[in-house]
Amino acid sequence: MTKEQQIHPTRQFPSTFSLEGKTALITGGGSGIGFDIARCLLASGAQVIITGRREEPLKEAVASLGERAAYRVNDVTQLDMLESLIAGLEADFGPIDILINNAGINMKKPALDVTDEDFQRIIHTNLQSVFALTRACARRMVARNSGSIIMISSMAAYYGLDRVVAYAASKSGVEGMVRVLASEFSRFNVRVNAIAPGFIETSMMRTAMSSDPERMNKALDRTPIGYFGQPEDIGWATVFLASDAARYITGISMPVDGGNSIGF
Repeated sequence: MTKEQQIHPTRQFPSTFSLEGKTALITGGGSGIGFDIARCLLASGAQVIITGRREEPLKEAVASLGERAAYRVNDVTQLDMLESLIAGLEADFGPIDILINNAGINMKKPALDVTDEDFQRIIHTNLQSVFALTRACARRMVARNSGSIIMISSMAAYYGLDRVVAYAASKSGVEGMVRVLASEFSRFNVRVNAIAPGFIETSMMRTAMSSDPERMNKALDRTPIGYFGQPEDIGWATVFLASDAARYITGISMPVDGGNSIGF
């Protein structure tokens, strides 16, 4: 960096935050937070590939996102298909520079009513599948000495939310995975981070909160900023962590929650 650049660092702003020339893979990118992550990454210059289990929503999403977006139908729980998925995507689109592990499922049920099958289903989708896909991508990123992996975690990994024991266990596992993988991969210039969304206004959240106004009021009361977040708030945080602006950030979990995790 020249002396002039040190004095005027803002002159590098566009290239520092740009994702131009990068290819990003977003699981569960056809709707909700995943769709807005895709939208924000595209606005920052990336090529984006979204995956999901149902083709029609993916088609509609890509039609809305534009020409630098593509999709592949994929079920992340089919672990034996993930290696071939990544190999095929890289053959078609080039190296995957950014992986966003967004796909996941939840279940709201009192802990004493959660069956072993219930628990295993959540862990398999939210934790085991995330590791298997990350491993397939990271193997190639490590070989190229370049990459950014971002996990979508949850406030459920930060404190005790009732009736989501399996989900909280899965997201706590993701948080531990981030730290270990960052320790292993960062020397190869592959960064691993997490984003923990607070209460974000998606259709799924609105449905859940409308049936439980007491929970909604409790969530809002402990959010210092005074309102719920929007999906694009997660999208722009993802852009930051994926960009060179965050090149010295690895192994963290970043709350995007309006202060909910520190609210009283």
